[in-house]
Amino acid sequence: MTKNDSVRTALALAVRADLPVLLWGAPGTGKTSAVVALGRQLDLPVEVVVGSVREPGDFAGLPVVRQEGTWFAPPRWAERLASAGSGLLFLDELTTAPPAVQAAMLRVVLERAVGDLVLPEGVRIVAAANPPDLAADGWELSAPLANRLVHLDWEVSPVEVADGLAHGFPAPDAVRVVPPSRAGMAAAKARVGAFLRVRPELVLAVPGTPERAGRSWPSPRSWEMAAIALAAGEADAAGTGVDAAVAALVIGAVGEAAGFELLSWLRTLDLPDPETLLDDPDAPLPDRADRLHALLGGLVAHVVADGGAVTWERAWTVIGRVSKTTPDVAAASARTLAANRPAGAGLPSALLDLAPILRSAGLMP
Repeated sequence: MTKNDSVRTALALAVRADLPVLLWGAPGTGKTSAVVALGRQLDLPVEVVVGSVREPGDFAGLPVVRQEGTWFAPPRWAERLASAGSGLLFLDELTTAPPAVQAAMLRVVLERAVGDLVLPEGVRIVAAANPPDLAADGWELSAPLANRLVHLDWEVSPVEVADGLAHGFPAPDAVRVVPPSRAGMAAAKARVGAFLRVRPELVLAVPGTPERAGRSWPSPRSWEMAAIALAAGEADAAGTGVDAAVAALVIGAVGEAAGFELLSWLRTLDLPDPETLLDDPDAPLPDRADRLHALLGGLVAHVVADGGAVTWERAWTVIGRVSKTTPDVAAASARTLAANRPAGAGLPSALLDLAPILRSAGLMP
């Protein structure tokens, strides 16, 4: 598998998980063709919007006076996507768009809003850019816009070009455009949160130079995108090359240094399955606080997604065991578990034993 095969899989996962993704690569290397081919595989309309020939009003909307007030009218490409109900919005040549246009794109990427029109949930956003030194009249990507995108490097080898010319260029693997499960998302966010408890200085690390600010960097927003990428990969665990694709998305969300550190930390977790913990009250528990945070986060996510009263009651036994060694870790999970008590669930004895912990968490008077 070539590096671009992993990038194609990462692109497909990002589309499925509704992560806005940016392909970086030299001009003429097939970025647009890959996105159009992905849209064709998914039977989705593709709207290509070239930043270099657009103005801020093409994204912020143009004011139109109506009887009931002023309406910021969207352009035709946005209306076509809204009418279709789904599609790929391909923002091309981002680094040739001047800063004013990049600023207008922010709301499109973050809120999916174009003027007064909100794009349907079925619309996915993919962008492409040339490095500023290779772009005609290139601009560095603004830090706010860069932090709203997952960055992937698009590289082409001579062998790929030769094979593509002879046999056709490959498209990203076909995927179902569905989000990761609620439980999978919550568990992935719990693991990322546990990592950031160990490395709090990585929660927000704004780059000091414009060049670095124009690529991926750690922030609460980009850490959430990294968690979504992890959940998307786990939902497609049987796919080919998914591990490499997920790694590319994580690094593309928070940057190389922070991304590699998270991935390395995740590889050493080796946590038991939530069902194992619920079935075996004496199952061994990790002895490190960060692993316990990740363990209980995944357990609570599983219980909340299950929604059953019996499962909810059994989870308190595990939290009770953790409270004996690390009460602060138990308190954090107890808060979430108590807030999601199913109808008809009783109060297990383990919960009553946790009264001091719950009081410290503000859950009991």
